[in-house]
Amino acid sequence: MRNPVIVDAIRSPMARAKPDGALAELHPVDLLSQVLQQLVERSKIDPGQVDDVICGCVSQAGEQAGTPGRLAWLAAGLPTHVPSTTIDRKCGSSQQAVHFAAQAIMAGAQDIVIACGVESMSRVPMGSSRMGKNTTGARFDARYAPGLVGQGVSADLVAAKWGLPRTDLDGYAARSHQRAHAAQSAGRFSREIVGIDTPAGRVTQDETIRASTTVEKLAGLKAVFQNDELSARFPQIQWSTTAGNASQMTDGASAMLIMSEERALQLGLTPRARFVAFDVVGDDPLYMLTAPIPATQRVLAKAKMTLDAIHHYEINEAFASVPMAWQKELKADGERLNPRGGAIALGHPLGASGIRLMTTMLHALEDSGGRYGLQSMCEAGGMANATIIERL
Repeated sequence: MRNPVIVDAIRSPMARAKPDGALAELHPVDLLSQVLQQLVERSKIDPGQVDDVICGCVSQAGEQAGTPGRLAWLAAGLPTHVPSTTIDRKCGSSQQAVHFAAQAIMAGAQDIVIACGVESMSRVPMGSSRMGKNTTGARFDARYAPGLVGQGVSADLVAAKWGLPRTDLDGYAARSHQRAHAAQSAGRFSREIVGIDTPAGRVTQDETIRASTTVEKLAGLKAVFQNDELSARFPQIQWSTTAGNASQMTDGASAMLIMSEERALQLGLTPRARFVAFDVVGDDPLYMLTAPIPATQRVLAKAKMTLDAIHHYEINEAFASVPMAWQKELKADGERLNPRGGAIALGHPLGASGIRLMTTMLHALEDSGGRYGLQSMCEAGGMANATIIERL
């Protein structure tokens, strides 16, 4: 079985998903094409040797309906014979793209694969692919009567179950911005971010980080998911989730060059990390956001490792209660958890987030000298991917 390695990993700047956001004027295909083009140029590989491009994208509607990885590859002027496919495992889509890429190489089916992800949430709003329809069906609804809830309500259920008060959620959110601001100010993101040309000019850094965020400011925000019907159904909820302690809707793209170690050495490229273990698991769809806990437990068991042996944890900050519950349940070291901030500060461009997290984790391991990194992301429907990488 061949050993897949990460040769390079990059991302676009993260931009607010608003009409005046830094990337809002850019079609998602044009955004991703620039990331793919720069990934190929940085490694100096022959793009015709790429076997496949696997693209994570969640809202595959409107401008993102046309197999965005394939269109972006062609828009970048790259060889027409290289194929692409688009996958959707919700928030973990591009992390799953990484898994599929590495697994294809391990199986001997392919030698060089690019995993990538894109989401323009300003141009293709979250949930737009539902077209206002019921997506669950009668049999599902009968099994989970009286019905599932939105992710924000699930975040409040998680906070209640793990005893996480509003002050702690807001404190975590403020710390995410502080850590991201510190990393940005020290130039820690400069190696992982590639500039993106837009009609308004070139964008070179994240615009989502709010250095002035404080617990006191966050305390003034309203809980956004509270209503009387749900309060009667879930009397344990304290309604603590706000726009300030949840991830930001964001535009962004990311990409990773993965190949067999043998091919990398043949091409004179330096492998930067290898994959130690993968996992994906489902959990309670009502709580929806808890699967990173069993996914972490399972991937550590597969790797025959303990959490203490991991130097860097990336647990996606879909809501503050998610990494906080994970940390509390697994007794994890908070200093190793999202040390450069997470989606609360950097944003969560759905299909691009998996590789964004892994890109940040890889660069942080290189900067710190850490050896192992673990990543997990909650996904709609109560799922989570988990990956352990080893810096080389």
